[in-house]
Amino acid sequence: MHARRKTRLYLALAVLAGVGLAVTLVLYALSSNIDLFYTPGEILYGKNETHEKPHNGQRLRVGGYVEPGSIKRNEKTLDVTFRLYDARGAVSVSYNGILPDLFREGQGAVAQGVLDGDRHVTAQQVLAKHDENYTPPEIHNAMSTTSPEQKEHRQ
Repeated sequence: MHARRKTRLYLALAVLAGVGLAVTLVLYALSSNIDLFYTPGEILYGKNETHEKPHNGQRLRVGGYVEPGSIKRNEKTLDVTFRLYDARGAVSVSYNGILPDLFREGQGAVAQGVLDGDRHVTAQQVLAKHDENYTPPEIHNAMSTTSPEQKEHRQ
């Protein structure tokens, strides 16, 4: 083999190794930052046909409805515990922080955090869902007041 061909071969192998290393590092970074979404029933019984359950220590998002009567607040700190449920089961969530204004019993919520046990999530963030009938106050006020043209038309 000629020296020129050897140099080209080594250069091609180095480029392929560099691309392979870059792809590996990107995939590793993405896999460590993925937060998979689960419902309480999927945490307890697994997802779909595979019945794949999240493992302890896994970062995830769990979404469901806040169980009535389950919200417990610590009067001295910002610690809050509550339960999220769906048709298949319920999981408990603990959170340290200020909850969103729309957070209440019977409403939908999503907790992002770490699975600590079979039925417990320690959340770093809690999001509350609003109902689909929400209208911003400005639009609601605009719709409730009538314009002069509308008053004339009614008369």
